[in-house]
Amino acid sequence: QVQLVESGGGLVQAGGSLRLSCVASRSIFSINVMGWYRQAPGKERESVAYITSNGNTNYADSVKGRFTISRDIVQNTVYLQMKNLKPEDTAVYYCNAMTTLNYWGQGTQVTVSS
Repeated sequence: QVQLVESGGGLVQAGGSLRLSCVASRSIFSINVMGWYRQAPGKERESVAYITSNGNTNYADSVKGRFTISRDIVQNTVYLQMKNLKPEDTAVYYCNAMTTLNYWGQGTQVTVSS
């Protein structure tokens, strides 16, 4: 089992930056994929970025060049650095860990004002 705790959300103006953190309850070294998803009101949850166990990363087209996913294996933490935020980035952001099962954090709200 994996417990995930997100932090770092908040209110920011368009063009601003935030860094989200996701701390896992156990080593992330062997977790197949860790990623960030988001869900805006009235919309489906969508993948934002993920990082594989060998360090490969992938981004949604809407965030490429603005968001960066990274990890600290020693701290069992995955980060999402978000720059040049736009109002359409407003959503609840969820951390995900994929092993043989899918694990989710409780989510952290990101609100970008215009």
